[in-house]
Amino acid sequence: MNTAVTLSPTIHLIDDDAAVRDGLSLLIGTVGLRVQAWDNPLRFLTEFDRQSIGAIVLDVRMPGISGLTVLDDLIKQGVDQPIIMLTGHGTVDMCRRAFKAGAAEFLEKPVNDEALLETLQSAVRQHVRTRQSKHADHAARERYAQLSEREREVLDFIVAGLTNKEIGRALDLSPRTVETHRANLFAKLQADSLAQLIRHYATLVDEANKT
Repeated sequence: MNTAVTLSPTIHLIDDDAAVRDGLSLLIGTVGLRVQAWDNPLRFLTEFDRQSIGAIVLDVRMPGISGLTVLDDLIKQGVDQPIIMLTGHGTVDMCRRAFKAGAAEFLEKPVNDEALLETLQSAVRQHVRTRQSKHADHAARERYAQLSEREREVLDFIVAGLTNKEIGRALDLSPRTVETHRANLFAKLQADSLAQLIRHYATLVDEANKT
């Protein structure tokens, strides 16, 4: 099990204004979300837990380094937590730049409480789904790596839509041997049906063959 997905979601709140941090922390806590507030964006970039589940609330205008620069750094680092930008002086150009850089949402101060909470709850749900999908992909790659070369060949033909007889002719194998490989594939890849096997592993096989 991916333990990171099971942890309590954390909202990382980065704002240089103590009153804003305190107010938003109290608000976000009312829906059961844990808040870790940061007054220094550079310290946040250095210290925050990138494995945590949740979202990032980032003020645009801060002394020393702008929120848009922090956003750019987070995206370049491959951080996958959804990022919600806050600003008291928003412009269309700033909003456009934030979305182009990878922000999940752009909200103006004073932020509407309901809008912020709905945005954060949606972002957390999306992040949980993203992490679960990544975990499933990693597990699938590990299971695929356990296949023998012959089993991978059989899987390629199954994904291509060939029958057991056609696979047997292509690989010079008896139908019984193909059926044995097929059964081993379903067991090793933990697939309950042909449709599930093809759906989960067709893309994985293509990527593996490219590497």
